[in-house]
Amino acid sequence: MPEQKPAAHLDARDPWVLDTRELGRRAGLSRAVDRTMAVDEPLGVPDVITVPKGAEVQVDLLLESVVEGVLVSGTATAPLVGECSRCLDPISDEVEVEVTELFAYPDSTTDETTDEDEVSRLVDDRIDLQPLVRDAVVLALPLVPLCREDCAGLCTECGVKWADLEPGHGHEKIDPRWAALVERFDGDQTGDQPNGPEEQA
Repeated sequence: MPEQKPAAHLDARDPWVLDTRELGRRAGLSRAVDRTMAVDEPLGVPDVITVPKGAEVQVDLLLESVVEGVLVSGTATAPLVGECSRCLDPISDEVEVEVTELFAYPDSTTDETTDEDEVSRLVDDRIDLQPLVRDAVVLALPLVPLCREDCAGLCTECGVKWADLEPGHGHEKIDPRWAALVERFDGDQTGDQPNGPEEQA
């Protein structure tokens, strides 16, 4: 549930603010809302995965008047940009979240019996969607973003993507104390083999 401090006023010109007066506080009435709003600050973890500043969030919601307030339910979809946590390639994706929240009427039983941070509230019959959508989107972001599920990441020795390397790529290191012995052994294997039937006889 989003933390939302009661506001003295909500600007009706704000695209995140919805007017519910047409529901008239009559339980059973409903209204569909299909709207696109831009975020005024990035949502998520900077340099990892975010909904970038200025990105448009599409909401498809149903507002239902109930006894204690207005129930908001539906989905919100937003674009994502970030960086793969394994190979560091850029990521472009989108996230879709489901939202459900009761906005309590002033002086309702819910309003009077819950703390300020336990339930959202209507202000002048208006709803501020931004905290609801923001919290739902942030909670849905991956903790470890990947460009694809089977991303093999980077070679720890040379830093090149495993996907771009030849099969069998490796960086075997020989202890200097054994290097001369390895060279002699390799020489014995390649230079001392019989060359033909005469040498084998």
